[in-house]
Amino acid sequence: MQYVTSIERMAIAKGLERGLEQGLERGLEQGLERGLERGVLKGEQKTLRRLLERRFHALPDWAIERISQASEAELEQWLDNVLDASSIEAIFTDLSAAH
Repeated sequence: MQYVTSIERMAIAKGLERGLEQGLERGLEQGLERGLERGVLKGEQKTLRRLLERRFHALPDWAIERISQASEAELEQWLDNVLDASSIEAIFTDLSAAH
């Protein structure tokens, strides 16, 4: 059995402590980043639904479903489409190709 000096034990403990701190910091950063991304996505979903309900009144189930499953890029495109689309169906198509 190998003898571990008190200095070695302190160094090991210090290394474990530092590793734990770094792991916690990374975990917090990743958690905050994911939470922020989800918050932005939920905000865009809410804004799009609000604009569509104001313009077209009650939304069909298929539109609610598409909004709830959309990526951030899709939501941004659909938010832009609200300005030019003449129907709710047109919101969910790529109107930028026509310009």
